Amino acid sequence: MTDTHGHSHGHSHSHGPPPPVSAHLRRVIAAVLIPFAVAVAGGLLLLWPGGAPTAGDEHTGVGFDQQFEEAKVTGVEERDCAQLGVQVPRGVDGQCAQATIEVTTGPHTGRTFQEVVPPDATQKFHAGQKVIVAFAPNAPEELQYSVSDVDRKFPILLLAAVFAVAVVLVGRMRGLLALIGLVVSFGVLTLFILPAILHGSNPLLVAVIGGSAIMLVTLYLCHGVNARTSVAVLGTLISLVLIGLLGSLFTAWAHLSGNTDDQTGLIHALYPGIEIRGVLLAGILIGSLGVLDDVTVTQTSAVWELKAAEPDAGWLKLYRAGMRIGRDHIASVVNTLVLAYAGAALPLLLLFTVANASVGTVAFSELVSEEIVRTLVGSIGLVASVPVTTVLAALVVSADRPAGDGPGGGTAPTNRRRRRRKR
Repeated sequence: MTDTHGHSHGHSHSHGPPPPVSAHLRRVIAAVLIPFAVAVAGGLLLLWPGGAPTAGDEHTGVGFDQQFEEAKVTGVEERDCAQLGVQVPRGVDGQCAQATIEVTTGPHTGRTFQEVVPPDATQKFHAGQKVIVAFAPNAPEELQYSVSDVDRKFPILLLAAVFAVAVVLVGRMRGLLALIGLVVSFGVLTLFILPAILHGSNPLLVAVIGGSAIMLVTLYLCHGVNARTSVAVLGTLISLVLIGLLGSLFTAWAHLSGNTDDQTGLIHALYPGIEIRGVLLAGILIGSLGVLDDVTVTQTSAVWELKAAEPDAGWLKLYRAGMRIGRDHIASVVNTLVLAYAGAALPLLLLFTVANASVGTVAFSELVSEEIVRTLVGSIGLVASVPVTTVLAALVVSADRPAGDGPGGGTAPTNRRRRRRKR
C-alpha cells in the first residue's frame, strides 16, 4: 500500500502544477526578485512620460504629424499621362489612372478630389476601395487632400480576431492569459517605452525598465506565481544584462551610430535630444526579450519534469540532462533569430546583391554591421540563457520541498524515511 501511494504521488507531480519549494528557498528567491520588482516599479514611476510630446509648428509637413481622414474611391478613369502632365520614366508603357476620391470623415466630408496614379506605381486603386487621405489645412484648397495609404483596417482586425480565437481554442485559459500578456506588452511599449524615449530619457535605461516590466507581468501571468516561473525570470534577467553589456560594448567599439535609415534620421531631426545609439541598443534588448522568455521557460519546465520523472536525481544529473535538451533548443532558436533578421532586412540584402561590391565591403558597412551586431549579441544572450537557466532550475528543484498534498513538510519518500527513524 505504501509503495503504491508513493508511486501515485510521484506520478501526479509530473502532470500537475509544480510542487512548492521549501520556505527557505522561497525566501531566497523573494530576496532577489522583490527588490528587482520594486526597482522596476520605481523606474516606471520615475520615467513615466505622461504621453508622447507634441511637435512644434516648425515640424509640420514631414509626413508623420499630418492629420488623416478616411475616404473612398468613387471612380477610376484611364487617361493619357501627357494630358495629365505626368512624366513617365523611360521604358515604362501604359496609361495613367485618374481616381476620384471622396472624403468620408472630418470637416470636409463629401468633398471630392482627383488623384493621378502613374503606370509604374505599385499601388493601384479601384472603385469602392477605402483609402486614408492626408489633410494639410494650410495648403491651397485644391491641394489640401492627398491619398496617403489604403484602408486595411478590416483585414488586419479580422486576422487578429482569427489569431485570438485560435490561441484561446488551443491554449484555453493559458491561451487567454497569453493574450492578456500580449496586451500588457503592447501597452508598456506604447504608453511607456516609446513616449519616454521621445521625452529624452536614456533609451537603454527605458528599454531595461520597460522590458523588465513586460517580463515580470507576462511570465507570472501566463505561468503562475511559483518557483519555476521565478527561476525563468532570473535566467531571463541575467541574459538581458549580458545582452545590454555586450550591445553597449560592440556598438561603441564598432562605432555604430544607429542613424542608418530614413526613419532614424527623421527622428533625430525632429528630436535632436534623443540618443540614436541608445535607440539601437533598446531595439536589441526588446527584440531579444520575446525569444529569451521562450528559452528560459522551456528550460525550466524541462528540468522540473526531469525531476518529477526521477525524484532521486541530483542537481548535476538534472543539469546534464537539461543541457542535452537545451543544445537542441539553442540550434533551433539561433537559426530562427538569424532568419527573422534576414527576413526583415530582405530588401536591403537584395540591394547589396545587385551592387558591385565585395562581400567584405557589404558586411562591414555600417548598415549591415548594425544588423550583424544586433543578431550576434542577441544570439549570444540566448545561448547563455540556456546553461544559466538550467543550472538555476537544477539547483532549485533539487532542494528540499514540502509535500504537494501532505502536512508533513517533505516529499512522500522523505516522510516515509522520517516515520522509519521514529520507529
